[in-house]
Amino acid sequence: MGSVSGTEGYAEEAESLIRQYESFSFADVHGPELHLIPAAPCRALDVGSGTGRDAAALAAMGHSVVAVEPTSAFRLRAASLHPSLYIEWLDDSLPDLVRVRERGEQFELVMLTAVWMHLDEGQRRLAMPGVVSLVRAGGVMIMSLRHGPVPPGRRMFAVSAEETIELADGEGLQLLLRYTRPPLLATGAVTWTHLAFAKRSG
Repeated sequence: MGSVSGTEGYAEEAESLIRQYESFSFADVHGPELHLIPAAPCRALDVGSGTGRDAAALAAMGHSVVAVEPTSAFRLRAASLHPSLYIEWLDDSLPDLVRVRERGEQFELVMLTAVWMHLDEGQRRLAMPGVVSLVRAGGVMIMSLRHGPVPPGRRMFAVSAEETIELADGEGLQLLLRYTRPPLLATGAVTWTHLAFAKRSG
């Protein structure tokens, strides 16, 4: 059975990537949008949770997290690195998120950190309605988009903030925040755009 589309190259480099991802704190990565994360304990969904760094930070804040990660090398290591009664580790993947959606649950916070660029244009258009359907009215969705050269062996696509905002707006999300920053590691021509949205009521 082949790997999930978009995860190519990750299992092979899992150990070095785990060290890299865990070397940065949740605040390092998400500083400008921290104020948008609910203060009161809520239900959160972390799509593409990787090493579990973000899920663990959310759990430490008192949130109950469903952490979705299709690469078993990451998911199993994340569960051992960040054991928590507040985190449920789930094997699922974009664009369909079948296992999450069949639960019939919505979340006050949905995070997609460094995952959207693994979807091609058709997959992004298919994924957005499904992801938005998981956000509770008044809830927040936070995304980061990678721009720059594709590392060897990886499956990534050029994705713009404009396209992402348009797709989100069409599904009832209102833009709250947009900012672009250089990478935390000196990795050449790579930049990141962070977007945050609120789901309109009604």
